[in-house]
Amino acid sequence: MDFITIKEIVQTEIVEKKSKFIANLFPVESVEEAEEFIKEIKKKYHDARHNCIAFRILEENQIVEKSSDDGEPSGTAGAPMLAILQKNNLTNVLIVVTRYFGGILLGTGGLVRAYSDSLLKAIEKSDTIQKCQGIEMQVTIEYNEFERFKYYCKNNHILITNVEYSELISCKIELEDDKKEKLWKDFETKTVILKNIKEITKKYITKSI
Repeated sequence: MDFITIKEIVQTEIVEKKSKFIANLFPVESVEEAEEFIKEIKKKYHDARHNCIAFRILEENQIVEKSSDDGEPSGTAGAPMLAILQKNNLTNVLIVVTRYFGGILLGTGGLVRAYSDSLLKAIEKSDTIQKCQGIEMQVTIEYNEFERFKYYCKNNHILITNVEYSELISCKIELEDDKKEKLWKDFETKTVILKNIKEITKKYITKSI
């Protein structure tokens, strides 16, 4: 299952009739991580009237969704934000919008617009990336072959995520599932010169363009 997420945390702010809405948009990997971010935000903005949330997170090949109005009239905050995440196919994302009440009631329609606009502004500011099913592997390589290996990875959309230097160079790499067979073939035919190669784990990785 391919999905779209965001690259890094984004914060934006809007003001509606003197009420301040602070949106924090997080990339997350699990429900547990999302709940920790929610706790942090509630602690940071402990004096705010509301901290409304929505998230969509892929766990065990199922999308877990949650939303909360946190004291706002039912359906005016969490649900509209969750609908926007769904419409934009955003997954592994948490939105928390904090409201500081400005003394003027916005009404249900005004609240829906304000919370929706807060999230939309955060999405507009964020860098989105596409994730797909891939695999993490480990390779070892001679020092004199390393530059050629980096060039090979660049041309074949393979991401080097970690490099350790010892008697040999050890690299962790990430690649899409459909590129694994070519790597093994190139290893066996010595198109790419590696001392050893092994599969570590399946994981979602950033899809190459």
